[in-house]
Amino acid sequence: MDKTRINWGEFAKKTPKERLHFLENLNLSEDSLTTLKLQKMLSLDIANQMVENVIARQALPFSVVPDVLVDGTVYRVPFVTEEPSVVAAASFANKIIKRSGGFKTYQEKRQMIGQVALYEVGDKEQATRAILDKKKKILDLANSAYPSIVKRGGGACDLTVEEKGDFLIVYLFIDTKEAMGANMVNTMMEALVPTLKELSNGKALMAILSNYATHSLVTSTCQIPLRCLSRHPEEALVFAQKITLASQLAQVDPYRASTHNKGIFNGIDAVVLATGNDWRAIEAAGHTYASHKGNYQGLSSWRYNSSTKTIDGTITLPMPIATKGGSIGLNPSTRLAHDLLGNPQAKILAAITTSIGLAQNFAALKALTGTGIQAGHMKLQAKSLALLAGAKESQVTSLVKELLKQPTMNLSLAKQLLKDKH
Repeated sequence: MDKTRINWGEFAKKTPKERLHFLENLNLSEDSLTTLKLQKMLSLDIANQMVENVIARQALPFSVVPDVLVDGTVYRVPFVTEEPSVVAAASFANKIIKRSGGFKTYQEKRQMIGQVALYEVGDKEQATRAILDKKKKILDLANSAYPSIVKRGGGACDLTVEEKGDFLIVYLFIDTKEAMGANMVNTMMEALVPTLKELSNGKALMAILSNYATHSLVTSTCQIPLRCLSRHPEEALVFAQKITLASQLAQVDPYRASTHNKGIFNGIDAVVLATGNDWRAIEAAGHTYASHKGNYQGLSSWRYNSSTKTIDGTITLPMPIATKGGSIGLNPSTRLAHDLLGNPQAKILAAITTSIGLAQNFAALKALTGTGIQAGHMKLQAKSLALLAGAKESQVTSLVKELLKQPTMNLSLAKQLLKDKH
């Protein structure tokens, strides 16, 4: 949370060194300031403890998107991504949405789901009744397997039983508090296996967490006045109508929906990576939820509201993001990311991350329905070619301009222009 009134307007134009000096004026911890000053990132020793067969560390750009207004609070949001334009697009969109009142979010609850799949169950109806009759005992058994979460106010809350094909599946719903809780859920599920086998007179195939976290749904909405789309009312109305149509296209065409949702995850993944969370789990849940109506659809929707003269956006998806557990406390840059955010609780981090997805989507749709996405990409491609050709920082801008004048661009041309001009 940004408690200071600092002008971020020129932040993008500063050098990395100037940006670090700028961040020293924020209310960051000494640990975070040291991480920034010394670029004290993940050590090889710690990396070797996190995964197997370690030989090195892969570095990715760590950026910040300032002035993100969510539920009345302004946040500076860390991004870790290698894809050009993502940070700029998010910053552009959030600037507009902040002026429009920011994001409003809603979460009914935050629970993870575990499942035990039973098979060779002779009488599934009788087994279902037997399990449900012992619901309290089963919940108590699950909580006794992980008592520390109960002390923190969480634990197993409910269970359901469903017949699916040849299986009888028991679903357990668990409040994991600030953790994503994979180990916690798996421990609880495995503890239930003997009892469930006995009650069902069946066999257990597996006991495991589900990443399809439908009890951790987050909805984020925003309302953007037409005047924020363009200074010209007629052009603004065309933008709003085209964005509405683009949203409808993502609901009826899975080929478009796939790219539509990829754009959403450009932002979400960047935040998930920065905060040390499992981006694979979040993506799996999101893409599964995109099919919950029977066919794959866009996760967000936009609608032109003629009565308020606004374009209204909304997104809903599972967001089981965490602030504790896993490798979150091990990586200095991850600790810095949480500090930049103001060390929010998991529910708030979920609200911020979901809102970032909607902002990223808005930026993409505005570009697609306006000048098109390719103009910006060509400039970014030229910059990449300039760097690959060996251009120094002082040479990049002029070389990019020269490349953009050419009918086609490639690395050989970039090298030749660099040699000729510099």
